Amino acid sequence: MTALALDQHRLRQFLSLTKPRVVSLIVFTAVIGMFLAVPGLPPLKPMLFGTLGIALVAAAAAVINCLVEQKIDAKMARTRARPLPRGELTTQQALMFASVIGAAGLVLLYAQVNALTMWLTLATFVGYAVVYTVLLKPATPQNIVIGGASGAMPPILGWAAISDDVAPQALILFLIIFVWTPPHFWALALYRAKEYANAGLPMLPVTHGPAYTRLQIVLYTIVLFAVSLLPFAIRMSGWIYLVTAVILSGIFIGYAVALKRRYSDRLSRQTFRYSIAYLAGLFSALLFDHYWQ
Repeated sequence: MTALALDQHRLRQFLSLTKPRVVSLIVFTAVIGMFLAVPGLPPLKPMLFGTLGIALVAAAAAVINCLVEQKIDAKMARTRARPLPRGELTTQQALMFASVIGAAGLVLLYAQVNALTMWLTLATFVGYAVVYTVLLKPATPQNIVIGGASGAMPPILGWAAISDDVAPQALILFLIIFVWTPPHFWALALYRAKEYANAGLPMLPVTHGPAYTRLQIVLYTIVLFAVSLLPFAIRMSGWIYLVTAVILSGIFIGYAVALKRRYSDRLSRQTFRYSIAYLAGLFSALLFDHYWQ
């Protein structure tokens, strides 16, 4: 293998630690928050630097998550191929990488965006990398519910990057993702329950069983349906968003009910995948409606 090929392979290893698909959804919801924060187009400088800074810190949090959970990842089929469990990267390399990109993101936010966004992003990093990963995940089946607060922060970060404040509308965006997180993650946990049990993690299907978890998914999707109507209720959005939210939420509830009545791993995977499409569609509808009015 040539030196160039080795360098490219090493770069791909570092990139995989950042969980690009997860970070892309984080950045997407943050950017939507930026556009919704102003009536017209957001100013270019805070939007660009805010997006980059949030992405870097989110990537650093993902690396720390991989670093802390490398022994757990080695026991699970979906994660054992990551660079740390395979020994392709060392703990020191991962820690240095996370420190560099995380610090760069925070400095960028402070210097080019505003201090509020930097502090909120730092708090989000601590919430995910420390509170959720280190404290909650191995300790309680409600880890994803409590820890979901960190995952729900991106729209607030994006909003703050543009407006330098946190408006009630931003809190509603936060609430939508906060309520969406448990049914999204539990759909995954259902068909990975044996792996979580083998890894010693107290995920809800492991501690309370699949039937209870499926019931919780139904209840949370119903609550999510109600929460998704709040942007229309406070006149943050119009009819386009309302119709989209009703349709998307109805489909999500349909998946949840089907999952409860006739469980299969295949249906659980479909529910998990739909949950991602649901959130992307909901936020896209908010953006479209924002500029249509």
